[in-house]
Amino acid sequence: MFRNYLLTACKVFMRRKLFTAINLLCIVLTLVVLMVVTALLQNAFYPTGVEGKSERMVQMVMMQSSNTERPGRRIGLFGYKIVEKYLKPMTGVEAVSASMLPQSVAVYQPGRVSEVQLRRTDAEYWRILDFHVVSGRVISADDVEQGRFVAVLNLSTARRLFPGQPYLNQKILVDGQTFTVIGVVEDALQVNAYADAWVPTTTLASTDYKGQEYGNFTVMILARTAADLPAVKRDIVRIAKSVRYDDPNLFNVARFWGDSKLELFARTLTNSTAEDAGAPTFVASIAALMLLFMALPALNLINLNVGRIMERGSEIGVRKAFGATSRQLVAQLVLENVLLCLIGGAIGLVCAAGALWWLEGSGLIPYLKVELNLAVFGYGLLLTVVFGVLSGVIPAWKMSRLDPVRALKGNT
Repeated sequence: MFRNYLLTACKVFMRRKLFTAINLLCIVLTLVVLMVVTALLQNAFYPTGVEGKSERMVQMVMMQSSNTERPGRRIGLFGYKIVEKYLKPMTGVEAVSASMLPQSVAVYQPGRVSEVQLRRTDAEYWRILDFHVVSGRVISADDVEQGRFVAVLNLSTARRLFPGQPYLNQKILVDGQTFTVIGVVEDALQVNAYADAWVPTTTLASTDYKGQEYGNFTVMILARTAADLPAVKRDIVRIAKSVRYDDPNLFNVARFWGDSKLELFARTLTNSTAEDAGAPTFVASIAALMLLFMALPALNLINLNVGRIMERGSEIGVRKAFGATSRQLVAQLVLENVLLCLIGGAIGLVCAAGALWWLEGSGLIPYLKVELNLAVFGYGLLLTVVFGVLSGVIPAWKMSRLDPVRALKGNT
């Protein structure tokens, strides 16, 4: 019986090729977009590789200052003085790192000038992030303490600056400073790891940054275990309340938060000052948009399925005249919908893998490395099958209940 259903389904699909192609296109496009977007979100919110310790790490990019005596506030990145005085001494954590945001700089070489994204870091930065070292070494605590003019490049930048040459011990000239390349690491896209080159913070031309309350620094704090994160977050909020500004007449209240990866994106995009960074609302908005996106092709799928089933009135009348039950007819029609969804799902999986492969190689998103999320594919395919079943059950049941004589006459 099941074999006969499959054979009938294949003949039905081939009979109305245009309807079948449109159905498949709706399913494939829905799954491809869903999987590509989810893969990118997973890479951002729950990264592996370089930021593989993110489950026990918090990040801080926003500091809010205000005055209880007058309205107004200031929101910006951390100055090194705040980090050094209040956050570096934190106890009960494994490491606290302060690094500057990447800045576009010109690298001067004989006969050419190249633009690279340069990030200045401390030694703890390299303890928290798990860069894969291709050759040489990364910046050490002694390099930072001594203010050595050393640099680490990612692999793509090393190949671009020194094609066909050994990378280590090469010299690069940046803003009048000459750095010696001591290491090369694999490319990385994650927010905290993104850069083309890294040098010690202490190589800045001026030491004025050490006395600044606002600056260009972000903070990463690595807890000993993931279970310690709630306590670390509470400690950060407590520390913010203890901040004393140089000019209390200007600002006398500080607020900052330790965020997970998801909370970091939510706070940055929504500019939220809530302790949860507005993450639940952010996630709900993403989920709502995805469901809305899936609903559009689902409605189209329902209309096409209804039309395909209704035009088969004569066939259903013949089968009922020869004794087919309503349950058998519904099972056959629903099976056809499910089979079409599964075929579309298989094509969608291949197309999604191809889309991600193209996106990685295109350079549209530098250093992108993503993997297919098979769990998301499973949920997406399940939703597609559910839509397919629901879109077929009602018209199938209606047709199966028709009187054979009326069905044969085409009175549906």
